[in-house]
Amino acid sequence: MTNTIDEGYVKYQCHWIDSLPLSSNQIQDLNRWRNKLYQLGLIGEYPNGIGFGNLSIRHPDKTSQFIISGTKTGGLPILNEQHYTTVIDYDWERNYVTCEGPIQASSEALTHAAVYEANPKINAIIHVHHLKLWQELMDKVPTTAKNIAYGTPEMAKEIIRLCREENLGETQILVMSGHAEGIIAFGKQLDEAGSLLLQYYKDFVKS
Repeated sequence: MTNTIDEGYVKYQCHWIDSLPLSSNQIQDLNRWRNKLYQLGLIGEYPNGIGFGNLSIRHPDKTSQFIISGTKTGGLPILNEQHYTTVIDYDWERNYVTCEGPIQASSEALTHAAVYEANPKINAIIHVHHLKLWQELMDKVPTTAKNIAYGTPEMAKEIIRLCREENLGETQILVMSGHAEGIIAFGKQLDEAGSLLLQYYKDFVKS
């Protein structure tokens, strides 16, 4: 099954192989962090019904693949095995992914893929939305160009550029200037990425 997600000029091709869900053990850490982020409002849904926020981990046995939360899950209070899928192939230059599972991959899957491709040491990625934190971190941490929209091949290229040209390997957090409120944190493990993000949240939002 192939679908196109169209937001403005974004044309995101998703080849979805509908299959059995992952096991509860495979998504345990993802769900633990997803619950925390949802409770803080870093993942959720806007009043217009558009969901935001997603997270992924590199597949433990197939390092070229990754497990990611599914599309249109931002507004759900609790996720389960039916809400995660595995990206088994992608081509960000042609703007498509192939995913396998009970749900299609998040429309941010290519952005996640770009980070994994740019840095083999990264095994976990968290994408959240928060206006104040986004404004506070703008240009203080690696920041994408303002004219680049999310979910596009241009965004994937920009992510790779930041990973290679700036100190992104040290900061492990970036601001998506052209994607209002969008922030990405990553690390060698999900706990590392999540703890880093919560520290920034504490310093700039709850201080």
